[in-house]
Amino acid sequence: MTSGAAQAALGGPTTETVVGIGGAAENTDMVLNIGPQHPSTHGVLRLRLVLDGERVRHAEPVIGYMHRGAEKLFEARDYRQIVMLANRHDWLSAFSNELGVVLAVERMLGMEVPQRAVWMRTLLAELNRVLNHLMFLGSYPLELGGITPVFHAFHEREELQTVMEEISGGRMHYMFNRVGGLKEDLPVGWTTRARAAVASVRSRMDVYDRLVLGNEIFRGRTRDVGVLSLEAVHAYGVSGPIGRASGLDFDLRRDEPYLAYGELGDVLKVVTREEGDCLARFECLLEQTHNALDLADACLDRIVDLPPGPVNQRLPKVLKAPEGHTYAWTENPLGVNGYYLVSKGEKTPYRLKLRSASFNNIQALTELLPGTLVADMVAILGSLFFVVGDIDK
Repeated sequence: MTSGAAQAALGGPTTETVVGIGGAAENTDMVLNIGPQHPSTHGVLRLRLVLDGERVRHAEPVIGYMHRGAEKLFEARDYRQIVMLANRHDWLSAFSNELGVVLAVERMLGMEVPQRAVWMRTLLAELNRVLNHLMFLGSYPLELGGITPVFHAFHEREELQTVMEEISGGRMHYMFNRVGGLKEDLPVGWTTRARAAVASVRSRMDVYDRLVLGNEIFRGRTRDVGVLSLEAVHAYGVSGPIGRASGLDFDLRRDEPYLAYGELGDVLKVVTREEGDCLARFECLLEQTHNALDLADACLDRIVDLPPGPVNQRLPKVLKAPEGHTYAWTENPLGVNGYYLVSKGEKTPYRLKLRSASFNNIQALTELLPGTLVADMVAILGSLFFVVGDIDK
């Protein structure tokens, strides 16, 4: 007996209920959380996706899980101690992070850094750039299913980390910059060992040219996927290799030279692409790595020719920056890194605002992911080459 017949037999009203099945269910959106613990998020980052079937309709990056309050801690540390705090937000670019802080303080003090320190800083910044890029050159293919490149990447990184560790004692957090210069001069014979390490890494860079870029599957997963327009780059403040892959012809090393980059114009190459897709972003990163190795060689040539001399300035026991404010920005491996320093004439900053590259770059996900398939989400996310600590600060 049907439910309707049963109701009639009992003398009650007959009703008919239609349960939504089939086509009605297809119009129901699903909310999916990727992370905060997920292999493709490079750390504790959460993506809140609204899906229509397998297609992303809306994407929201949810950040803050690693927030250390570094900007507030800057206010309670003196100008020597804040270098250690700034060192860590992008843990793949520690030397470059230190550089922005000391440049800001030196500008406030009106301090000239010895020429030898200027060239050494430029060299170490480019070696740090190579170390950063190698990590992403290896990890991005890994996220797309290719495990071999990451082993090559770590082999090359070890060679460069060995020479960086020799001068600083640190493998990731070097703490080699000081207000007024560097901690100490280079060890005897270090330039020869550094040159050999650079040559060794360069000799094996064709692994990424052939094994990765020449791979049909890799190109199929990245070409015309996650296209970021130049208008979106400007709107979100995207910088670095991600912005240049969309046609942004901007690099602080060329456009507002600092350190010794003004004298390296014949070696420095600003790598750009017009496509703005995942493949273009990887190509920019790879070509920029080649150029960083060339810049490192040029710096080594110049350092060898420099006469012996100091690598830092003598500082008072208690260092106080004069009252005022300044902004120092550098071309970090992942993009523009800036420090806005406000001083009240004390030994600690009154305010130190950090503009990190990854924070701006990751916002572009709200433009990139809608309209794409869930299967392409990992390819797009990995191509933004971000560090979560650099987002959360």
